[in-house]
Amino acid sequence: MSIFRYGTLIDVYTLIKITDMKSIFYKASERGHAEHGGWLKSNFSFSFAEWNNPEKIHFGALRVLNDDSIAAGGGFGMHPHDNMEIVTIPTRGTVAHKDSTGTDGLIHTGDVQIMSAGTGIRHSEYNPSTTDALELFQIWVFPKLKNVKPRYEQKSFNSDGRINQWQVVVSPDASEDGVLINQDARFSLSQLDEGKSLSYKTKFKGSGIYLFVINGEVKVGDQVLQHRDALGISESDNIEITASENAQLLAIEVPMLS
Repeated sequence: MSIFRYGTLIDVYTLIKITDMKSIFYKASERGHAEHGGWLKSNFSFSFAEWNNPEKIHFGALRVLNDDSIAAGGGFGMHPHDNMEIVTIPTRGTVAHKDSTGTDGLIHTGDVQIMSAGTGIRHSEYNPSTTDALELFQIWVFPKLKNVKPRYEQKSFNSDGRINQWQVVVSPDASEDGVLINQDARFSLSQLDEGKSLSYKTKFKGSGIYLFVINGEVKVGDQVLQHRDALGISESDNIEITASENAQLLAIEVPMLS
């Protein structure tokens, strides 16, 4: 795994005005792409590894959203991280994970995992299947507090709890039952049926919403979002989403960096 520089904290995009909100459209086809040795295919929403786009560094405290496919038996050996909140969401298959906190186990589809890297953590992750590809999202968020003691957590979530509603899977608030994050940030998943509408209201004042379409098609105002498109929304505490067809959604609420 390479070492990455965060770069500038200024994102330069075409800004789209939808009612009173400010939004940035992130088209799926304009993501970065890399392939390694036939075992890894990655799409990068933000600058990562050898793909460096100065206009796509981060959205608020959201630094990385990688859409990875790992071939049977492939994976990353032990490598370090520090001062980053790292969330892994498998969407197909199982991740075999081992780290310097003593964790050694499997992360299945339906699970959400987080590492608060803090003062430093080393981990490995690979696809234990001998036949099937592993697909996952790995998402990095800048932490609220630096140099905390490294921490690991994972939980399983029943997808029935996200049908036409938000299911919180990452939160700093233990009462919301997501894995705990060292940041004023929340991750929520939804399976929205065709023709249904769903609003998202921010929990934290002044935060932004990064709406990522895992599958399907939705509209926010006049903006159409399809498979793997995203919309970064700020200066609004509430958005309305309507499904043009059955859709799977991920909403990431994060502080907006000044």
